[in-house]
Parts: sequence; C-alpha cells; structure tokens
Amino acid sequence: MRQKYLMIRDDSENMLTIKEYAVIDKNLKKVTTANLRESDFFLMYEETYDGHMIESAIAGDEDLVGTLRTANFFPALNYATELAGAVTALYGAKDGTQTELFFDDMIPAV
Repeated sequence: MRQKYLMIRDDSENMLTIKEYAVIDKNLKKVTTANLRESDFFLMYEETYDGHMIESAIAGDEDLVGTLRTANFFPALNYATELAGAVTALYGAKDGTQTELFFDDMIPAV
C-alpha cells in the first residue's frame, strides 16, 4: 500500500495534526509513484495532539512513538519510528510548519 503522512505544527493553537492518506484505488496499482497526483490519495485518518505533550515527549519525558500511537491511530512500528523522527525535526525547525512522509510497502527492503 502506498501511504503518506502529513504532519502540521500549528504554533498559534499549540497543536500537532497528523493526517494519514493512502492510495486505495485498485486501478492505480500500476501507476508509478512519481505519476501519482494529490487527488489519488484518500484521507484515511486525522489525529490531533496537544503541542505541550509532543514537546514533552521530544524532550524525553515520554516515548514519542508511544505518544503518537493512539487507540485510533496505530501505524506499524517502523512507520511510527520514522514519523517520530519527522515530528522531532519539525519541532526543531525554526521556519517549518509542516512535513510529509511517503511509504510504499511494495518497494522491497534493501
């Protein structure tokens, strides 16, 4: 499955939002990743976090992977680990307010 995660840091509301998208149209299986359009991704789930909780987890008070995983949002550990890294980088950036990760489980691991 081809998935992407959009992480948005909202400093004015002190919130982090993670949106999970996936390509679910079976007719797009043979379309190369480079040729996918934004409209080919379907919003699967959206989770919002308190910014203080995320900052605390980044500081090491809590496990960030555990903080990002919830009852309704539970990505695979390897995805969750990469999401945690991206969130840490996002909170470390001075001017960035969003970032995205893309995963394709059809690409063989090296």
